[in-house]
Amino acid sequence: MAKNICLLVCTMLVFLYSSCDSSKKNNDETSFSKNAVLLKTDNDFAASSAEKGLRQAYLENIDSNGVLLRPNALPIAGADAVDYIIGLKDTGYSMQWKPSNAVVSVSGDLGYTYGVYEIKSSVVDTTLYGTYVSIWKKQNDGKWKFVLQSNNEGIGNGE
Repeated sequence: MAKNICLLVCTMLVFLYSSCDSSKKNNDETSFSKNAVLLKTDNDFAASSAEKGLRQAYLENIDSNGVLLRPNALPIAGADAVDYIIGLKDTGYSMQWKPSNAVVSVSGDLGYTYGVYEIKSSVVDTTLYGTYVSIWKKQNDGKWKFVLQSNNEGIGNGE
């Protein structure tokens, strides 16, 4: 099952990457602009988490059909993902992340971001680091919401 999920995520990323048109000069500025908007969306998502808490930020940014991929767990999708987020206890720790890049498809309706995160405990002197990827879908109102989010622990000191 885990191999199938990995294959699905890899296939989606290859599809997104291949649909992005960065080779045509006349589309470079448009592509850059679209990418910058999505990068800002992920940065705003991170800022919202720091301001409102992880649970609220996730609820505001997940698509109604969104999927969460978590280590050692089956995919959590749609209403189950929303229920999972509602059940999060987001006190006692904080999660911060920094997107490294964003790429938007030529059609402008799908994209992905990736970067690094850190989770700091307010109870014990512990910090966990990792990487993440989020696949985003543009909504009918023009806002971006993530449709798939996954993370991977372990990058040392977070740099």
